[in-house]
Amino acid sequence: MTDYAELADYEWLAGDEAAAILTDVSQRNDSLLAATSRLRKQLSAMRAHLLLELAELRTRATAKFAHADRMFFTGKLLEQATDGWIAGYKAGRFTGRGPIADLCCGIGGDLLALSKVGPTIGVDCDPIAICLAAANGRAVLPQEAAAKISLQSCHVEQIELSDYAAWHLDPDRRPNGSRTTSLEWSSPSLAAIEKLLVVAPTAAIKLAPAAEVPADWTDRCEQEWISRDRECRQLVAWHGGLAKSTGWRRATVLNREGTVLTTIVGLPNRVVPISTRIGQFIFDPDPALLAAHLTGELAAKHGLERISAGIAYLTGDAALIDPALACFEIDEVLPFERRRLASHLHERGIGTLEIKKRSIDVDPERLRRELKLRGDKSAMLILTPHNAKQIAILAHRVPAASPTSDLRPLASSYASRL
Repeated sequence: MTDYAELADYEWLAGDEAAAILTDVSQRNDSLLAATSRLRKQLSAMRAHLLLELAELRTRATAKFAHADRMFFTGKLLEQATDGWIAGYKAGRFTGRGPIADLCCGIGGDLLALSKVGPTIGVDCDPIAICLAAANGRAVLPQEAAAKISLQSCHVEQIELSDYAAWHLDPDRRPNGSRTTSLEWSSPSLAAIEKLLVVAPTAAIKLAPAAEVPADWTDRCEQEWISRDRECRQLVAWHGGLAKSTGWRRATVLNREGTVLTTIVGLPNRVVPISTRIGQFIFDPDPALLAAHLTGELAAKHGLERISAGIAYLTGDAALIDPALACFEIDEVLPFERRRLASHLHERGIGTLEIKKRSIDVDPERLRRELKLRGDKSAMLILTPHNAKQIAILAHRVPAASPTSDLRPLASSYASRL
């Protein structure tokens, strides 16, 4: 047995024999020990390992792909892959543009979506990635879309990009094993990416949400932060004809199913006034908005203020239904003193507590244990600085789906124990 799997092992994994064995494993519902013991009697140690690993990866991949139970992964390639819902959203910008190149395609997260809008070539220097991308295309795509995919195992610099109307790139952010947020140390490097942009300027470059975008790209591309289900998943630098608002930033909010709930376009770091008082509602901006530094755009639109300097929480006196904001109605505001807070929660019979916090050094799970909660009521606890003090806000969530007319009338005041 070698210490690593070879291409032939993955080609076998994507074949009919492995599929039959996987079906048998799932139907038996054996323990891991029993399944391993049985597979080792009929397979090499490596192939037995790959089968069991794939079964586990498919379970994990359900958070990223609707058809995960049919797809093929390695742990690293699954982690790096764009999830299917975001990939579908991104692919919309490529519609009607002719042949597309998906560079560093991995297992095909973006490739599968791009193939639905036009002929696409997937390129990756890792032949195992190409093998699994091909298998995923066969497994989940309609025959017509699968026929639009071609694949090539080579370095991206070897592709003649002038033959393609647009291209997508997902640089490897761990070329040396350690994660980097700088394109200087990615693969391909920033210098190589710039050469590709000279040859073919219409491009989408996928980056981590916290990536260090080259300074001169600010005026050359549109930067879009994309969240799904209240988690910021990626930043895309749209270049050339794929940019809708060159020089601007965009925060796009998708729900769990990948539907666009809202998108905010603007310039970063707009100043938000600091509130001297806490209004009757508190708002938590979507992570895409925070990553794009566009909180000020939404605050200005709704007339909101920050609770404290440098704190993302906003406050106001009117309930808002905006997909970019989680809205909470405030019930009480107290000083953040553990004993006093615990006593108050006991008095109110609060046994279930969701805890959110900003700029306060506290472990929510440990705090929950220290409060020794009991009772059948639930509440939201928001911990945040305000007016140079640490405060505890008890609140309840205003459902995002509620129409404004269904919101409870505003109380004239909320109980304050500051």
